[in-house]
Amino acid sequence: MVSLRRMILEPLAPAGQGMPVEPGELLTELAGLYASNREFFALSGDFPDPDDIRPEQVAAALAEEMAHPDAEVLLARSDGRLVGLAITLAHHPDPADPDPWIGLLMVDARRHRRGYGRRLAALVEDRFRQAGRAAVRLAVLDSNPNGLRFWTALGYDVIGRRKDLQLGRPCAVLRKTL
Repeated sequence: MVSLRRMILEPLAPAGQGMPVEPGELLTELAGLYASNREFFALSGDFPDPDDIRPEQVAAALAEEMAHPDAEVLLARSDGRLVGLAITLAHHPDPADPDPWIGLLMVDARRHRRGYGRRLAALVEDRFRQAGRAAVRLAVLDSNPNGLRFWTALGYDVIGRRKDLQLGRPCAVLRKTL
């Protein structure tokens, strides 16, 4: 049995020019993590074929995320295994928005409903709390009722609606005071 208490977060450091992850074991792990979440990527449309998510597509998606100067990709490991990742944004592009954001929180689908997502969310919240942040926000696609249930169960409140900045998809915006 894997101990959730031993989950650690490791920031993903850029590996090379424009590629945050070089081909190899880590990229293979990350591609497996993304591919395991076929259901999410089918509803989000982030990949052309959610049944065929390739390592080079994951590398490109991570490079796009990390191109933002305030973005951080955090790898979640438990007992040495990659079990999830979180992509955070220290400052939203809207200067009127004072809160950091969780852009993506994903757990290996084979580990869903075992507490990994809750633990990962708590670790991300702790990082923001330690940085002196008072609250955190995120957006959940309207087409993702399971995501909305997950975040509201963790104490996030729906504070508004807007389209996401990347693809213009309708979303609920949630916020949690830390």
